[in-house]
Amino acid sequence: MNRSNSRSGGANLPSLRHHNASLVLDLLRTAGERGISRLELAERTGLTPQAVSKITTRLRAEGLAAEAGRLASTGGKPRTVLGLVPDAGYAVGLHLDRDEMTAVLVDLAGAPVATRTAPLDLGAPAAEVVGAAARAVQTVRADAPGTEDRRVFGVGAALPGPLDHAGGVLHRVTGFPQWDGYPLRDALAARTGLPVVVDKDTNAAALGLALRARDGADFAYLHLGTGLGAGLVLGGRVHRGARTGAGEFGHQTLQLDGPPCDCGGRGCVEALCLAAVARGDLAEAARVLGTGAANLVGLLDIDRLVLGGRTVAAHEDVYVDGVRAVVEERARREGTGPVVPVTVATGGDRPIAEGAAQLVLAPLFGRAGEAG
Repeated sequence: MNRSNSRSGGANLPSLRHHNASLVLDLLRTAGERGISRLELAERTGLTPQAVSKITTRLRAEGLAAEAGRLASTGGKPRTVLGLVPDAGYAVGLHLDRDEMTAVLVDLAGAPVATRTAPLDLGAPAAEVVGAAARAVQTVRADAPGTEDRRVFGVGAALPGPLDHAGGVLHRVTGFPQWDGYPLRDALAARTGLPVVVDKDTNAAALGLALRARDGADFAYLHLGTGLGAGLVLGGRVHRGARTGAGEFGHQTLQLDGPPCDCGGRGCVEALCLAAVARGDLAEAARVLGTGAANLVGLLDIDRLVLGGRTVAAHEDVYVDGVRAVVEERARREGTGPVVPVTVATGGDRPIAEGAAQLVLAPLFGRAGEAG
């Protein structure tokens, strides 16, 4: 089923019962506090009123939906509106960076209710890293009083790639080749007792941004922190590639005989950019990042660029202005039309942890296409 069909209407078939419930649940989520009536749910999903009634009855019995008020009468009986119950369940998002770990507990509406950040050595033995991640899951759940008895649907873990998103197995993480072949998903699930989804940090952030925007635009999220990578949203979904290796933006070569990079190559965008950051030449770092971004725009013809990461957050204007200048110059030179806008994902590294939680929640709302 293609994406446009899956989002435009439901299907009255027993085999698609979960799919139809997800359609309804997603509309309840997007309606927010104002709620939505059963009649509007039927109109917007294409389901019969009887099917909507059965689904909403089941969602209310499960504690996922509740009455959210009544619409003003237009002559007949006032219609009851329903809304999502955000605290009916949660997901944990983990961002495992090279030197730091962020854990966030989000509710069903995607709102963070507890956040923890702690130092992390990604180069430590795997058992130590997994143990620290499992403790962070436990801690962030304990940090939100009143949530102890609520469902936690799972843990999303985001970290530098490359990795196998489908299998939850790490490959030769840039700078940490000892992780190659490690089954992080299964190991973390065994330690937490929860389902786990593993993805690249940039993909997780891109997913969270796409779900919030809901405009279907193609964009690239460029993350500059301890490393440099990209998350791509193309055709309304996170683009991972056939081997889930897409988005290794930082390892495109700009100088054939340039400085060595941790990936084993030379003259990579990441190596050049981080070297400029290290010597305090932020204008040069932004110019390098802009050059790579302009290459990406020319290759994919995307609608916008979103910058993020703690390094960008420390000097947002420098990076936005620097990247925009290079992209605009390339557009003028090539006559490619309107300049692609350059914006910032606020919150430093937090969009990664919050997006990691959406790796778990998106399928619950029928957004599995966006998630993968």
